[in-house]
Amino acid sequence: MRFEWMALAMAAVLAAGPAMAQQRIDVANEGGIRDAWMLADGVALVAPQYPQAWLGRHDTVCLGVGYLLNPDGTTSNFTMVKGWNSATGTSEPAPGYWAAFAEAAADALKQWRFKPRPEVRQAKPVYTVATFVFGTGEQRSEARAQCGITNLAARLRELRGATGHRNLAGSDILDRLDLDPANQAYNNMR
Repeated sequence: MRFEWMALAMAAVLAAGPAMAQQRIDVANEGGIRDAWMLADGVALVAPQYPQAWLGRHDTVCLGVGYLLNPDGTTSNFTMVKGWNSATGTSEPAPGYWAAFAEAAADALKQWRFKPRPEVRQAKPVYTVATFVFGTGEQRSEARAQCGITNLAARLRELRGATGHRNLAGSDILDRLDLDPANQAYNNMR
């Protein structure tokens, strides 16, 4: 199952302690954190490597991967929220395919580090998404268009309804996300 790898990653949130367990977590669309967060000094946004096991297929692959940006600027709780490939579209062409690409994306995201902007009084966690494209050539722009997520909260509500949030997340993370459509504006840090 394509979400199995995420259950292990999501278990880390349970170790965060009682205070964080009860805190509501805002959701921000891709790029929506820029007014409150910036890259930590000396950090670059690392891109994932194409999984070796699937190099022979020559597919162009795109993933939307949700992640928790923690108050200390680290990332965790990686969840594949959308995927597309040039061979079969949104279908998994072979067992382990999505997991391999999602793990590569998570490995890159683990290296990302942020810090609050100077005007931010108190850093709070936020759940957001990054889009990754694997492969070269003309299909890169098509791939990005296929798996870009314009409304992360709506996509998470859709996934929760389709698969059951426990199967998707493997922990209480989705229970703690603020998926209320009335709270679309990300404003968790000011």
